[in-house]
Amino acid sequence: MREADETTRQQLTRMLRAEPATPSELAVEMDLTPHAILGHLEHVSQSVDTNDADERFLVAPPACRDCGFDNYDDLLNLPSRCPSCKSESIAEPTVTID
Repeated sequence: MREADETTRQQLTRMLRAEPATPSELAVEMDLTPHAILGHLEHVSQSVDTNDADERFLVAPPACRDCGFDNYDDLLNLPSRCPSCKSESIAEPTVTID
């Protein structure tokens, strides 16, 4: 399948198989917003987890750069501030398909 013929989710899957990325990195690459990428990633994770037993959709959670808090309920999220120390310095989640 040519790259131009791929759907957005197929492109995301291909990119995540190649290397880990954050929603912002993927958004720049695909000319979408990070929140739109998160919506697509939800579906990609379901597809990978149900269609291929050899692959896993992995997420390194968002983390506070100040206190290290990373126990967020929703791993595929772009939190605006840390619930522990209230810092707004939050590292985005990193996703990959392994």
